[in-house]
Amino acid sequence: MTTAQTEGLLGMVAVIGILGLLVLPAVIGIVRDRIIDRQIRRAQEARGARQARAGRRDQKSSSRSTVPSTATWYAEGRRSKKFVSS
Repeated sequence: MTTAQTEGLLGMVAVIGILGLLVLPAVIGIVRDRIIDRQIRRAQEARGARQARAGRRDQKSSSRSTVPSTATWYAEGRRSKKFVSS
């Protein structure tokens, strides 16, 4: 192996090493996201199974009565007034 070939091989190994260091955090993040997604999916499936066993359905509305906010009340009052042009 000549000196030029050795330098070329070392340069190629260095470039591949730097590329690996740059790509490694992204790969670790993707793997971590997939693990978290799998855990969330399992938890949702377990929650659904528990609710099915209990015979309950998801709660669709709050037991508290809803009161419109002040901004909604003000807007409704302004909207309902009829303006008469003179």
